Amino acid sequence: MNTEKTKIHFTDNYLINPTNPITVNVIGAGGTGSKVLTALMEMNHSLIELGHAGLTVRLWDDDVITTANLGRQRFAECEVGLYKSVTLINRANRFMGTYWKAETVKFEKDSLGRLPQNAQATIYITCVDNVQARFGVAEILKELSNGRNYRDTPKYWLDFGNSQHTGQVILSTIDEIKQPNSEKYETVASLPFVTEEFGELLRQSEQQDDTPSCSLAEALEKQELFINSALAQMGCSLLWSLFRYGMTEYRGFFLNLGNFQSQPLKVA
Repeated sequence: MNTEKTKIHFTDNYLINPTNPITVNVIGAGGTGSKVLTALMEMNHSLIELGHAGLTVRLWDDDVITTANLGRQRFAECEVGLYKSVTLINRANRFMGTYWKAETVKFEKDSLGRLPQNAQATIYITCVDNVQARFGVAEILKELSNGRNYRDTPKYWLDFGNSQHTGQVILSTIDEIKQPNSEKYETVASLPFVTEEFGELLRQSEQQDDTPSCSLAEALEKQELFINSALAQMGCSLLWSLFRYGMTEYRGFFLNLGNFQSQPLKVA
């Protein structure tokens, strides 16, 4: 008889019953980030309808829209030359009546090693195609987690990454999350950073060409048309389960659109 308990991570209580909207920093407004923002719009409205305080989002990206972005990312021809973050946030605010914010700078330390302004949030979502940017975010999150007694204490990091046909989404806790006593489950308070668990794999993947594409056709040679949207929907479903059900048995997944296989990553 197997008596081994299922490992479960219970959501931090503040996400379930907040007094104010949950602050979310989305880092990257490209192929994945633009679609994650749409999912967060839907999530915010749904949470409010369920009596929750909802979300307040700040989108970080210093890139401007080019013709190569049209089709694969959520931008129109008339928006070419505008900042991605500003364009998406203005659209979201007009559509949903929210008051979300855009940052037209990279989420990184400045030349003096100072943290970016407005870096504080409860949830961080990275949608970047640069491996070094992930390690930079990890370093910032560790510094931000040093102080614990304030409203927007960093709690979760959801990282999206992909190549041409494949991708992954990994959920991490920024610090240990207090877990309830449970006779049914083995509770897990800490979920490792993607940069710690898969650091070597990330460094190996850094060898791929990350030069900007000059056309949509060239961009599609690097990333398939629907890999970003597939990851965004599945990854935000994982985030939704934290809010809706207050627990998760999974901390991410690996997706291969080439053969339509998905491999879940269980809490361990």
